[in-house]
Amino acid sequence: MSTIAASASIHPMAVVEDGAVIGENVKIGPFCHVGPRVVLGDNTEMLPHSIVSGITTLGKGCRIFPMAVIGGDPQSVHHGGEETTLTVGDNCTMREGVTINTGTADFGGKTIVGDNNLFLANSHIAHDCRVGNHVIMSNNVMLAGHVVIEDRVILGGGCAVHQFTRVGRHAFVGGLSAVSYDVIPYGMLNGNPGLLGGLNVVGMTRAGIDRATIHIVRRAYKAIFETEGNLRDNAAAIREEFADCEQVVQILDFIAAESDRALSSPTRGQKG
Repeated sequence: MSTIAASASIHPMAVVEDGAVIGENVKIGPFCHVGPRVVLGDNTEMLPHSIVSGITTLGKGCRIFPMAVIGGDPQSVHHGGEETTLTVGDNCTMREGVTINTGTADFGGKTIVGDNNLFLANSHIAHDCRVGNHVIMSNNVMLAGHVVIEDRVILGGGCAVHQFTRVGRHAFVGGLSAVSYDVIPYGMLNGNPGLLGGLNVVGMTRAGIDRATIHIVRRAYKAIFETEGNLRDNAAAIREEFADCEQVVQILDFIAAESDRALSSPTRGQKG
């Protein structure tokens, strides 16, 4: 039997299957469908014709717009119907046509989305992704499986992110870009193929990072990407010099971490 808070408002033309857990002040509009293993946090709203299915938990204050499908099976040929999950944090907005899939059994079975995210119309988060907090995905953004998007990333409309790719915190990806390789924190990537074009200075300024720190990060960026030699070796060589700058250390740790993808750079993948 479902657990439905007394303050919840469910339209008589919505379907809430037995077993669902519906929190306080939840609003479910007409022609919505809530699966039997879904948990909707307090103050969440489902607008008409939206669906939440699978083993899916949504936090507080989420909004799901028409034709969005949250918690659908992973779009993977290896998925055999195993019980896998999707967890979405608080205050996430999923606009029209957004799709977010559960994980796959071979990779832990979990898709995880953080808090305070905005996913615009027809954007897609595939199986086993990890999406941080305060992320903005513009219209028609596509994340393939196993992608990691760190905090406060902005993804421009129509960009596509290759499976297993990481995008570091505060990075900006321009519209229609092809993200085939890891993007460093505070990086700015544009184009197809996507090329690293420097630092997201606008985003850094909006985040309250002062000008002096931005200049330090710029010096580190040049030492890594505008110096002869291997990028990872260049990054390791400057660690001691920039050890007192939190933002540079974040970039260096990102570069040093194990990854299935190479690093985006100003030239990697450039045609001709």
